Amino acid sequence: MSKFNGKFRSVFFNNVKLDLNERLIQKAFYLSLFTIVYNLVEGSISVFFGLEDETLALLGFGVDSFVEVISGLGIAHMILRMKRNPVSSRDAFERTALKITGIAFYILTIGLLAGAVLNVIYQTEPETTLPGIIVSSISIATMYYLMKSKLKVGKELNSDAIIADANCTKTCFNLSIILLGASLFYELTGIAYFDVIGSLGIAYFAFKEGKESFEKSNSNSLACSCDH
Repeated sequence: MSKFNGKFRSVFFNNVKLDLNERLIQKAFYLSLFTIVYNLVEGSISVFFGLEDETLALLGFGVDSFVEVISGLGIAHMILRMKRNPVSSRDAFERTALKITGIAFYILTIGLLAGAVLNVIYQTEPETTLPGIIVSSISIATMYYLMKSKLKVGKELNSDAIIADANCTKTCFNLSIILLGASLFYELTGIAYFDVIGSLGIAYFAFKEGKESFEKSNSNSLACSCDH
């Protein structure tokens, strides 16, 4: 009888653990979908007002959000694979998404550097950076929530892939702080160079993200190489 009870308890707790893991993976998937949708909305608003108000920092931030969508699709695809079997390496789709992401970040870096030079030469000034203040403030709160939620789920699942995604969300958090600082200082002082400095800060992170995307696409490890 004791052997039967022991076997029953073992099966019961294993089933409970499996059910918990399934719910955690589902939560991770929902978080990845939210990240994609949020970046699409944020990117659209940022690019619109970046062009409308001629603020390079906000425009670069918006384009960066669109590039993050490509990376987010790779993460969502990976989590879907986790629903079926444990994931220990990236598949062809995820590697391709990382390579496209890396190329896009490098193009963004070149564009921001060229834009910064042209803005200095032609003394271009934003009409206002108020939209940048609003967008970055919302983004800071959102990215902080996503970062903590993904990290919690990743640790509970003991998943390097989800922990890596959580750690790399810090990049978006840092970019939001840069945009907020640049936008706020320009709005308070009217010194156009703050917008240029903000765009250069975004270019720096875009370059690092591009480099890391290529490194991850060529690596079998799911651990995050982000050190932001």
